[in-house]
Amino acid sequence: MKVKIPEYKFKLKTPEFQKTDEEFIIWFLEGVLENYPTYIECLMYLGNAYTAMGMHEKGLKIDLKLVRLKPYDPMIHYNLACSYSLLGRINRSLESLSKAIDLGYNDIRHLENDSDLDKLRNEEGYKTLIDKLKKPTKRLV
Repeated sequence: MKVKIPEYKFKLKTPEFQKTDEEFIIWFLEGVLENYPTYIECLMYLGNAYTAMGMHEKGLKIDLKLVRLKPYDPMIHYNLACSYSLLGRINRSLESLSKAIDLGYNDIRHLENDSDLDKLRNEEGYKTLIDKLKKPTKRLV
């Protein structure tokens, strides 16, 4: 059974509903975080939304908060590396990327194609980290 949503012939005039999709998402997530400031998934979505909108400093602040909340999460350290890279903070980016890999991040295909890390590509430290990921790990039986 398919539900049909009626079409309305009016426009909402409040400023919140005049925003673009991305602006509305950011406004909404910021509102959620006012009441639930440690809501991990919401913070992650907001950090991604900030980055998508080119708001890299705000994205970095979110990533730093997430690292404090989940210090052993490799994906959070990976996102932090991306934020630092986008802001041209190469050494910090490499440190965060190294931490992500040490914690278990291993999606080399994504890492090599992620445009957020483009500023790292010619860095020797980046090449070292890629080599580290490509080496097979020894498993304990």
